[in-house]
Amino acid sequence: MYRYDEFDQGFVTQRTEQFKDQVRRRLLGELTEEEFKPLRLMNGLYLQLHAYMLRVAIPYGTLNGRQMRKLAHIARTYDHGYAHFTTRQNIQYNWPKLEDTPAILEELAEVEMHAIQTSGNCIRNVTADHFAGAAADEIADPRPYAEILRQWSSLHPEFSFLPRKFKIAITGAPHDRAAVQVHDIGLQLTRNEAGDIGFVVFVGGGLGRTPMIGRKVRDYLPEEDLLAYSEAILRVYNRFGRRDNKYKARIKILVHETGLEELKADIEAEFEKIRYGVLRLPDEEVRRIEAYFAPPPLEVLTALDTSVEARKASDPAFAQFIAHNLNEHRVPGHTSVTISMKPIGGIPGDASDAQMDVIADLAERFGHDEIRISHEQNVILPHVKIADLPALFDALVASEMAEGNAGLITDIIACPGMDYCALATARSIPVAQRISERFGGAERQAEIGELKIKISGCINACGHHHVGHIGILGLEKKGEEFYQITLGGSANENSSIGKIAGRGFSSETVVDAIETLVDTYLGLRTSKEETFLDAYRRIGEEPFKEALYGVA
Repeated sequence: MYRYDEFDQGFVTQRTEQFKDQVRRRLLGELTEEEFKPLRLMNGLYLQLHAYMLRVAIPYGTLNGRQMRKLAHIARTYDHGYAHFTTRQNIQYNWPKLEDTPAILEELAEVEMHAIQTSGNCIRNVTADHFAGAAADEIADPRPYAEILRQWSSLHPEFSFLPRKFKIAITGAPHDRAAVQVHDIGLQLTRNEAGDIGFVVFVGGGLGRTPMIGRKVRDYLPEEDLLAYSEAILRVYNRFGRRDNKYKARIKILVHETGLEELKADIEAEFEKIRYGVLRLPDEEVRRIEAYFAPPPLEVLTALDTSVEARKASDPAFAQFIAHNLNEHRVPGHTSVTISMKPIGGIPGDASDAQMDVIADLAERFGHDEIRISHEQNVILPHVKIADLPALFDALVASEMAEGNAGLITDIIACPGMDYCALATARSIPVAQRISERFGGAERQAEIGELKIKISGCINACGHHHVGHIGILGLEKKGEEFYQITLGGSANENSSIGKIAGRGFSSETVVDAIETLVDTYLGLRTSKEETFLDAYRRIGEEPFKEALYGVA
């Protein structure tokens, strides 16, 4: 994984010192809150409903045991003993004191971490496939390119104050696990007929108030043109993006209002001006950064591990974990393990300081000291020997992190909602907990199969509800919380925006409504292999709407 050089370390240390002085002046009253706000936001510090919230960047979701232990230490020392993994592969602390934030940033800098550009109208943390560098279906590891984009975009003088926030995601496999089509720029690694690496480029995806799927602007962008083309897109957006209305300031609105062909022409014209300049990627520089991401030395193991098979036969919980929480590895005899941060009845994405310490230990013991955070709010050990699965599972059981529910109905994405967020109009966490408890039985989850539920506490869609197979949006209506349901969303290579089913449900009835949808699906599917999304796409919305609301 990437290691800071002298420039990186000096850069982060300098920014930490600057912010320490800014906090000092705010505490002394030399800066007003309005003056302080853009400064703190560029350093990941929000003012939430009850306290400050600090969002720490985990670039492309990759970290090691030492860094995870530092995150645990910060939760224990400066917060309430826990933290929250987000859909941007970041981690959030919900209760830091303003006067402590410089010390937190100093501690983060000790382990090559920071909170720069995790907020504000700038290029945010670049995200990637959480199985990058390990997945069997991968064309190439996308993380070297994500790192190149990180270096290019950090405090970019031209793009530090964009019309609105800007998000980039990259995947290295045909099966999209990074939701690239719902990002401002989405990149999918591909190869041309000669076998050369390049990118399929999508522009203008995004959720929030006006959800849109990204539009393809390039079928093949050569590797060496990655930065020049990205800069061309940002320049066009920065020049023409609307600044008069923050609700229409994202690049997706520019794509919609300008038209795809005209916007592509603008991007290509800008690209041709800068294509052969300083942004052209030298092959030796790409290979230098790529060397940081060399995979660990993994022995090819082809023999079936009898201990794992025997344990599956005797332990149903272990068998369920194996069935749902593993992803096929490129090296035989190994696997990528999802550690679910979605215990039944728990808060999606939350981890205690003790659990983070355990994850660090397990990564060093079983996973070649590599950890990933997924945009689905789970933790991944990407390189685990199959023979080590029984011992790993036992350690997870002891730490209450052994839920075998990855991709199932209880693997719910949820934003913090009105329990924390000043923008939220309803609570997300209690709804997620009650759904998890309602469907928490192992047999019932297995019977339902793959079903992605995503919950947002407001229209900003931090819980990605628009691309949930079942999406839930919390709204306020006459002082009460109501929940609008969307159906048929997806965030993979066949992305789609869910359709609103109809009128909303109260907090008391929304879980019953979800159960009605699930029961309707079970009654209509053609086989156990047909997922909820497949069934919805086959039969349409009417049977589900009729089950929820009756015949009009």
